Amino acid sequence: MMNVTRKDVDALNAVLTVEVKQEEVAPQVEKVLNDYRKRANIPGFRKGNIPMSVVKKQYGQAVLVEEVNKALQSSLNDYLNKEKIDILGNPLPVPVDEIDWSAPSFSFDFELGLTPDVKVKLPNKKAITRYEIEADDAFVNEQLERLQKQYGSLVPTEEISKDTELTVRVVFEGSEENKSATFSVDELKSKKAVNTFKNATIGDLHKLSTKGLFKEDHVLQRVLGSIPEKAIEVSFTLQERNNRVLSDLDQEFFDKVFGKDAVKTATECKTKLKEDASGHFETQANQKFVNDMTESLIENTKFSLPDAFLKKWMQTAGENPISAEKAEAEYAKSERGLRYQLIESKLIQENNLQIKREEVETFAKDLLKKQMLQFGRTDVKEEELNDIASRILGNQEEVKRISDQVMSEKMRQLFLEKGNIKVKKVNYDTFIKEAYKK
Repeated sequence: MMNVTRKDVDALNAVLTVEVKQEEVAPQVEKVLNDYRKRANIPGFRKGNIPMSVVKKQYGQAVLVEEVNKALQSSLNDYLNKEKIDILGNPLPVPVDEIDWSAPSFSFDFELGLTPDVKVKLPNKKAITRYEIEADDAFVNEQLERLQKQYGSLVPTEEISKDTELTVRVVFEGSEENKSATFSVDELKSKKAVNTFKNATIGDLHKLSTKGLFKEDHVLQRVLGSIPEKAIEVSFTLQERNNRVLSDLDQEFFDKVFGKDAVKTATECKTKLKEDASGHFETQANQKFVNDMTESLIENTKFSLPDAFLKKWMQTAGENPISAEKAEAEYAKSERGLRYQLIESKLIQENNLQIKREEVETFAKDLLKKQMLQFGRTDVKEEELNDIASRILGNQEEVKRISDQVMSEKMRQLFLEKGNIKVKKVNYDTFIKEAYKK
């Protein structure tokens, strides 16, 4: 290892100086040049018989520079590992105006951004709400009606109600030919539009502005295929006007919704809907709890970062260099994420949270089971699961993705065990209103 010295600028910044002597890299330089001599094609000389002086003149400095850079990287890595120095980003070389490559030794400086000392307090001072969401009768009945509509039949109608479905041909600048879309009257916000379609006959064309046309943007997205930057005029030709008749609660309906003979009565149907909803609600509640806990830790765990260093590092960290202004903007967007990474890392270290291979395999198989159930596969054998999981876990990216999910679950359990939390039982509507302030 080359001679490396450290100078602390402050608690978060340091400079490493690496000295490389010519004599330390000379053997490798000589080896590379000898290889060049055997392989190089230089006009006026037979391949393999080129004088070393010619090879050195043509390639000597370039090879020296390359070998010095290799020595620098190796020395930096060895030093950081040996001294157990935790850094953010990568060492940044301090620019020099000119290097005398004939000198007996070279000295290079590198800036370091040091990882701050993070002290995480659990339990948190202010209690975080953990919601327990109940799938009440009102929600179950609402879901059942939605499914009955979905699997029901369409009946043409002359008179419209809020539930009437309108199928229209949509034409606007840049739209595809013969684009059709369906929406319900209740999704319309514009009274003008409601009255227009109320009095329209099949085949009628009407021009309407997209401004305030629908109650929700996602409906406009569905109808047009995208949301325009500003209001535009759209031509609607009424093609169909239907009311949806609810499907009967019979075996045919149950089989369509849940699979063959999985449910046989209306009571079983409601029970199954409640179970499915409860599982979905639990996932939502867990995510909300983890998000709130994360935000609380970020807000209440105070530590400084080597901001100036990180912004400078971000300018050169990507494939293409970016300006100082763009690095400033990127840093502003990523700072909270970086802070949480450091907080999480500290919690993992202090609580000895480790991921075992068996946990990753079990998690992968559980995911597969859930996915297969969604497609009606209830007869999956363990051998098949093991085979699919083995193929998935042969992909390192998939292993990382699943490992991250396993660690997220470990962090959630840690928050439940050590966090200051309050449990609140609510129905789904209350959860949405409170959790997302809607």
